[in-house]
Amino acid sequence: MSGQDRLPFVQFELAGTVGLEQGRYLGRDPERVLVVIVAGAPAPPRRRLGRAKPTDADPAAEPPTVPLTTLTAIRPRSLGDRAAAESWLARVRDDPEAIGAELAEALAFVNGAVHAHRAAVLDPDLADVSAAHALAVRIGFGGGEQLADGRFAEAIEIPHSTRRRRGEMLRPQERVAAVLGGREAVTACELLLLRARADLDAGRGRESALQLRVGLEALLAERDALAGPGQDEDLTALAERRAITGEAANAALGGELSDQRIAEVADTLRLCERVLRRRRALG
Repeated sequence: MSGQDRLPFVQFELAGTVGLEQGRYLGRDPERVLVVIVAGAPAPPRRRLGRAKPTDADPAAEPPTVPLTTLTAIRPRSLGDRAAAESWLARVRDDPEAIGAELAEALAFVNGAVHAHRAAVLDPDLADVSAAHALAVRIGFGGGEQLADGRFAEAIEIPHSTRRRRGEMLRPQERVAAVLGGREAVTACELLLLRARADLDAGRGRESALQLRVGLEALLAERDALAGPGQDEDLTALAERRAITGEAANAALGGELSDQRIAEVADTLRLCERVLRRRRALG
C-alpha cells in the first residue's frame, strides 16, 4: 500500500480483543487488507510450572483496563485524487444502502479472519465481530501508511441506529426476566437459527445451510410454542420448504453452494426469523 494512495476502508473499534494478533492480514477474492491493532493489552502471564493457584482479591483495587481493538478492512485500490475520494465518501454518506453494503462486505472479511482463528485455536467462545456492538464504526479513506497505523485522512462515523441488525428483538429485558423467572423458555430453534444467520451474514453459506436444516426442523417441532395470530401461513410455508432446505444442506456437505442455493437458504431463514419476531411481538 502506497502512502500516497487514497484507499477506502471500514474501521471497527471494539472493547476487548477478538483473538487475532496485531498485524496485517491479506485477503484474496476480493482483495482486501485487514489491519489489527490492539492498544492496552495486558502483558502475557509468565509461564509457571504446574497450575497457577487463585490469589486473594483486593476489594480496593482499581478495575483492570480493557484493551481497545481497532480492525481496519481496506480495499487496496486507490479512489483517485482527493476530490474523487471526497466525492465517493459523500455518495456513501447520503446512501443508507451503500453504507449497509460497505459494512456487510467489511464484516464478511473481518469475520472470515476471526472464523479462521477460532478454528485454529479450537475456541468456540470467540464471537464474530458485530457492527452493532462496536464502540465506533467508520467508513472513509486514507493513505496506506496512515491506515496501517489505524489512522485515516477523512471518514464518517456510522451511528448505532444505522448499524442495528434487522430482527432486533423486542422488549429484551422483559424476555430475560421471564426466562430467568421460569415463566418462559428459550426454544432450541431460536439459537440454531441465530447461528445460521451469523454464518450467512459472515459469508459462510455451507455452515448456514447445515445450521438451517436443523433449526427449521426444531422450529417445526416447537411450533406449538410459536403459535399465534398470523403464524399458520408462515409455518405451513416453512413445512413446505423442508425439502429444498434439506437439499441445500446435502449440497453443503459436498462443497460450496451455488448462488441459487444461497438465495434459497436466505429466503427460508428470513421466513423463520419472521415467525420468531412475530412471536416476540405477541409476547
